Amino acid sequence: MEINYWAVLVCGVLSMVTGSIWYGPLFGKKWMEICGATFADAEARKKMQKEAMPLYAVQFVLSLLQLFILANLLVWGGWLDRSVWVAFFVWLGFVMPTVAGSAMWNNDSSKVKWARFLIQSGYQLVNFVMFGLILGMWR
Repeated sequence: MEINYWAVLVCGVLSMVTGSIWYGPLFGKKWMEICGATFADAEARKKMQKEAMPLYAVQFVLSLLQLFILANLLVWGGWLDRSVWVAFFVWLGFVMPTVAGSAMWNNDSSKVKWARFLIQSGYQLVNFVMFGLILGMWR
């Protein structure tokens, strides 16, 4: 069986959409507080948005790389029928501990560390479950 590249592309686009919702209406205010950013100054907001645009492109390419590797893992292992579970365990064993490490080892307060960890790892969990569903169903 071969990788469905359309499914990989759709997952990449959906991860960006999920991110805009996750770090926007759902947890945007808390995330901005964690990052120390404010939207009080309209000029500063425009500058920050302009500077972030190239980063969205980089994030999209990195998401596609992540998805390509996950899709290969599912195909090579013959696990497409268990894709959600495999994606969950990849998140649990690799992604979540990495996010935890980056959240723990900084100078933030314990409350901010937990908020950072929960927001970032929750976003990745939603993505990986979605990835597993789409890659498994769209063969």
